Amino acid sequence: MMRLRLTITTVAVLFASSLTALAQPTNNPFVPLPPGSVVQNQGVAFNGEHANAHWRAVASKKLAGSGNGREFYQWYLSIYALSRGAYRLRYQSPGNGGPLSRVTQANGAKMWFPVQELRIVGTAYLKGTVFQQLVVQSHELGADCGSASVTVFATAPGGSVSPAVSVSNPCELRATIRRDGSGDSIELNGPYYAPNAALCCPTKPDASAVLRYGDGKWRVTPSYFKLE
Repeated sequence: MMRLRLTITTVAVLFASSLTALAQPTNNPFVPLPPGSVVQNQGVAFNGEHANAHWRAVASKKLAGSGNGREFYQWYLSIYALSRGAYRLRYQSPGNGGPLSRVTQANGAKMWFPVQELRIVGTAYLKGTVFQQLVVQSHELGADCGSASVTVFATAPGGSVSPAVSVSNPCELRATIRRDGSGDSIELNGPYYAPNAALCCPTKPDASAVLRYGDGKWRVTPSYFKLE
């Protein structure tokens, strides 16, 4: 019994150490460097935990312009794979699609749109217990309250990475990774708008739903938010 208890404890410590290592910045160089200033740097085991499958996701932002005491930024999501001693760029948004648009100046005024925010929520085992997926939350505002999305990234054929699924919602959408006995899932929170509901008046101001993968399909339950 004592030996079993020690074994379980050792496994738990090793697993925690692995997760901590994934979350820490790395000394390996990025090629090319992420644009602007780095806000988040997250390790991802897209291909499992074996030695040759190291990936990192970087959220960064670069000043697009300033005016009237306000700064406007272009946000970037850059995903790198470790190869030949360096993290080499495999995916970037904007540029390769995904959740971010190009920020542009508004008709010569000292304003740049859309106003963006991006946050790496974390990693999750949404499609089994071996390969991780990356969960990203973003918001873009051009008029009214803008739109929000939660995007899940996974490996694609040929060793690339791309969005596996995206959930969108007007105004706001927040994501939290949940882990339980039935596997990882993503809790989604935001206002729910029934068809034809005005943005001023959500049908349910604080709705909650779950994004989960099963039987080869992504599902949002209840269907408060738009699955794309």
